[in-house]
Amino acid sequence: MASDLKSRFERLCEHLKDPHHVAWFQQMCGVKGTFFRNRCGGREPPSCKGDGENGAVAGITHAERRLHTTELSAKRDGCQNGVWNGTVGTELAPGSPLKPRRRNSLTGDVGQEFLIENNLLYYLFSFGTELGNELFYITFFPFCIWNVDPFVGRRLILVWVWVMYLGQCTKDVVRWSRPASPPVIKLEVFYNSEYSMPSTHAMSGTAIPFSLFLLTYGRWQYPMVMGVLMALSWCVLVCVSRIYMGMHSILDVIAGFLYSILILVVFYPALDAVDTFNQTCCYAPLAIISLHLALGLFSFTLDTWSTSRGDTAQILGTGVGIALGFHLNHRLGLLMDPPSWQLPFTPPLISIALLAKTLVRLLVGLVVLLLTRAVMKALTIPLVCRLSGVPSDDVRKARQHTEVELPYRYIVYGTIGFNCSFLVPLLFSYIGLS
Repeated sequence: MASDLKSRFERLCEHLKDPHHVAWFQQMCGVKGTFFRNRCGGREPPSCKGDGENGAVAGITHAERRLHTTELSAKRDGCQNGVWNGTVGTELAPGSPLKPRRRNSLTGDVGQEFLIENNLLYYLFSFGTELGNELFYITFFPFCIWNVDPFVGRRLILVWVWVMYLGQCTKDVVRWSRPASPPVIKLEVFYNSEYSMPSTHAMSGTAIPFSLFLLTYGRWQYPMVMGVLMALSWCVLVCVSRIYMGMHSILDVIAGFLYSILILVVFYPALDAVDTFNQTCCYAPLAIISLHLALGLFSFTLDTWSTSRGDTAQILGTGVGIALGFHLNHRLGLLMDPPSWQLPFTPPLISIALLAKTLVRLLVGLVVLLLTRAVMKALTIPLVCRLSGVPSDDVRKARQHTEVELPYRYIVYGTIGFNCSFLVPLLFSYIGLS
């Protein structure tokens, strides 16, 4: 009985992992690929070599073998002028081909061209996938701290650090590759050198909205149904966008969602105790720095170098900076939490003055953070290169070295986190924006 359930579970996982499901969903959403087949020359899969991103076969997995068996048995008219649209025997729809928006930060790969037939879905899912990228984090978290509720902002970042760190480490333990291309069309290649399982976009897209609901409901007055629907919509949009972008299988996304829920169930009850310790204990700075460094050293030994190493250092550095900044705020009596008798808060009435002040705070704060990033990057990379003996004339190549990328990300984003939680609010108090 147990062996039968295990075999069924394995078959289900293999089914959900199949890249053809991702390719079918992309085709239903109007995404067409431009895979060049002239490298393969119609030969059997094992003799076809390439990088997998330009139509060549990047391996001989079961799913890929099925694809090539189908291709070899189909009619030759499925390939028009060396371009394949993901469906054998069908010509490409007219339109200007697009490139993935950002190249891979590690390899410099710019990706394969593709065609979009449904612009509405393309922009919707592009927005959804951005909800798990750096531009969103560096805007949304500061906005929560500066304009909404510092209590909610710092605890939300604490949850995000837990979830993202465990997700990145799990990727390097499981070591599953991204969905095969073809048949999948990669609309994004920025994270393509990372492992796939679980989807950390799905994890953050689950943890952030539902943690935001848990942290604000009862503290702020709003209908529970509205909060649940917003959190669920946010989660679904991010999860589905990763399949649309061709970066994750259905199994990756489901696993990311469930893993994030499990982390919240286990760690959320300890959130209050951890946050209180970070705020009030005199030994908190030493404990925060030591713990994050230990977590980083552990995670960096799990596998060979990839962009996930830098992402992990960035996450841990941000967590350290935010925690240290709020600890110093508490010591100096800045950004203090309101007394319990003032709860629950009533959302303020929207006015031109309130919107203007919110916008000015956001713009001034983001300028400070972007300047911090630029200055620290300019100072840190040459310094780390000199200390590690790595040439600094080509920054991209230099950052491919572990001894350069990890200290750089940790120091730069630790400084950004500290400035976000301490320097910018202090600046607001001096210029009358607090």
